Amino acid sequence: MPFIQRVKDYIHQPYEHPGEGKLVRKLDFFILTFCCLMYFTNYLDRSNLANAYVSGMKEELDFVGNEYNLINTVFTVGYIIGQVPSNLALYHLKPRIFFPSMMVIWGALTMVTAAAKTPQHIMAIRFFQGIAESSTFVGTHYILGSWYTGRELGKRSGIFTSSGLAGTMFGGFLQTAINSSLDGARGMAGWRWLFIIDGLITIPIAIYGLFLFPDTPSTTSAFYLTSAERALAISRVPEVPERRPWNLAFVKRVFTSWYWYGFVMLWIIAGETESFSSNSLLAIYMKSTKKYSIPQLNNYPTGVPAVGIVSTLFWATLTDFLGGKRYLVGYWIGITGIVTAAMILNPGASVSSIFGAYYWAGSVYACQATFFAWANDAMRFEEDSLRAVVIASMNCGSNAVNAWWSLLFYSANFAPKFTKGMWAMIGTSIALAIWTTGLLYMTARTEKKRLLEAEIQVVDDKNYEAGVVGDGKV
Repeated sequence: MPFIQRVKDYIHQPYEHPGEGKLVRKLDFFILTFCCLMYFTNYLDRSNLANAYVSGMKEELDFVGNEYNLINTVFTVGYIIGQVPSNLALYHLKPRIFFPSMMVIWGALTMVTAAAKTPQHIMAIRFFQGIAESSTFVGTHYILGSWYTGRELGKRSGIFTSSGLAGTMFGGFLQTAINSSLDGARGMAGWRWLFIIDGLITIPIAIYGLFLFPDTPSTTSAFYLTSAERALAISRVPEVPERRPWNLAFVKRVFTSWYWYGFVMLWIIAGETESFSSNSLLAIYMKSTKKYSIPQLNNYPTGVPAVGIVSTLFWATLTDFLGGKRYLVGYWIGITGIVTAAMILNPGASVSSIFGAYYWAGSVYACQATFFAWANDAMRFEEDSLRAVVIASMNCGSNAVNAWWSLLFYSANFAPKFTKGMWAMIGTSIALAIWTTGLLYMTARTEKKRLLEAEIQVVDDKNYEAGVVGDGKV
């Protein structure tokens, strides 16, 4: 097919069934709007800790040593604990009930943070907040894989992931606005108002999801989908025999599946290539130099998620257009991690080159959308419960490593150079390129085997039909 025609087909997306385009537009409106707003507030409530830390919280609560990193680690532990149970809960509970309930819980905990008197208070709150927030990322990727086809999935995953990065950006600007307008109001510092306002934002979005989220194709009762559209939605995804989870046989299926080992390790490695951004290193670097004002400390780092948004949408769209070649992102991240770490390690590095390296490193956020889309693509013909557990385990494994990885390599008291962290980034970037290559081999081999089995089945069916016809003539 000529290149221009491929571009036209990708943009206009010709559909096989009448009404399919209208169905997808409805799904985009109701699924993507809620999931993106949910993830926006998820990241807003998560990133506000870094904004508060550089806006007076450190001094007011007397943070010492690596207490800031310990709070992030405690949050990560809660996040780890909640992920697999959350995704399995979606298999049994209606998502339109489960997602909003988790939003209300983490929104309330965010507001309670405003009353914290010590770093230990925040540690306790963030642990339970991590459990509640763990439902969003992996849960949404499970839902997207349930509704969208392979050619639609990457772009939607990219839009969803970008909404979280937008939350990180917005948090910086919001803290700047709050610090200038509400600092000292009712006797509270501006960073305390940040937690209150962030928590309040989640409530109307949770109410919206409660009434309008469509659940999954087989369980939806959404009033805006006709019976024909519900049947079409079910027919768009492969029909896979579902076996009952929550037993030893299911556990064995999970741990004897290469999908679990392949994709969990992929995301463990890839998750650590996000360390520059996920640990807010640019903000901590700036804070350590004692050269920047509070507005600068909040505003300048927003360039990192801005680059992440552009990179995510670019790679998600490109890999969809190229027929699902998600592995390309693994090689891009490998190059990015090595080069940016080397730029920061350079003894003669200027301030502008360090800022440039951190901004460029924001492009690795592209792996979130593309790698989870890759997992959904690869397991499209596997049972939903296995796909749910693998996707949840990916993020669970990544966070389990990140809980101690950030303390070992990116502790706040390692600023401004984070030398050990830079070498760790180079090592993980090389490992990611190698693992991506191995996973590409496994997915290609499995797909080839599936197609061969399908061809054999077609031949067997034709032979059987021919035999029945022959018997009828006798």
